[in-house]
Amino acid sequence: MSTTIRFEDAGPGVKILTLDRPERLNAVNWQMVEELEECFRWLGKHNEVRAVVLTGAGRAFCAGLDIKDPNSLDQTNTVHAYDLQENFGRMCAHLAEVPQPIIAAVNGAASGAGLVFSLASDMRLAAPEARFNMANVRIGFSGCDLGSSYWLPRVVGLGLASELMMTGRFIGAEEGERRGLVNRVVPADGLVEAAIDLAAEIARNSPFAVRMTKQVLATNVDAPSLRAAIELENRTQILSTRTRDFEEALAAFQEKREPEFNGS
Repeated sequence: MSTTIRFEDAGPGVKILTLDRPERLNAVNWQMVEELEECFRWLGKHNEVRAVVLTGAGRAFCAGLDIKDPNSLDQTNTVHAYDLQENFGRMCAHLAEVPQPIIAAVNGAASGAGLVFSLASDMRLAAPEARFNMANVRIGFSGCDLGSSYWLPRVVGLGLASELMMTGRFIGAEEGERRGLVNRVVPADGLVEAAIDLAAEIARNSPFAVRMTKQVLATNVDAPSLRAAIELENRTQILSTRTRDFEEALAAFQEKREPEFNGS
């Protein structure tokens, strides 16, 4: 049984994953790392889930690593500390690699690992109270952590990423929207509902088509050339036409009805 997260149905094909340590502003301990890793492995095996909303319980999204947890920092055993860091980084990579689109509903502070969780998601909706920062550099760590140096420059550009990672300053929801960090700002009382609606809109499409779209976007953001990007797109397009869901999508379009996809 999970003690640091909640993973619940939120409509047909949609799940909501809630970081659930509100008394610690959903700060990450090693139990949460293990439970999130287990959740992401489960998602990789369950294609009936079409989209996931990621949010935090209470007034924060995630305050980063829980440095008050006695097991968070091990300054006596370098090998053990490095193993823990690798596990944490691997879990963040798995968040980005699950086949389903992830929509972060950022309801409050997203610091350190919280910022990374939002960056590893495919889309970000934010309440007006949301604020983001790479807090690590302010407490003696490198500002580059858990994939942040990969994702942040790709989302906001190298200049702003450098500023945020070297200063640790907060960027609010409105500035985040203006600078491309946030897809849109949503009133707090409707944030999760808006994220679920977006997830449901995605879930109405062919599961294989959405899965391939996510994979190609993740690959082609680093494509070595336009031609390489188009070649991958060509293969994916032909693959998608060989599914039963493609036939159903065409039939539904022609018959002016909602498609009924079965993931095959």
